Amino acid sequence: MADGAIQADRLKLLIERVERLEEEKKGIADDIKDVYAEAKAVGYDPKIMRKVVSLRKMDNADRREQDDLLETYKSALGME
Repeated sequence: MADGAIQADRLKLLIERVERLEEEKKGIADDIKDVYAEAKAVGYDPKIMRKVVSLRKMDNADRREQDDLLETYKSALGME
């Protein structure tokens, strides 16, 4: 019986941690949104900035592979 109570307490602590982290994540997401809004206000394109952030997360080989594939698709569609 005591084991069940300990497990319930542990579960409650884990749930509360997740809830706190979700709240922090929301705050960070709001901060990121504000930065993109600030960038837009001074003339930058947030859509392109998001793409650049995404590309910077990739390693060079993955980025080159994606670029090559994009060029192949564009060429196949007569977009060159």
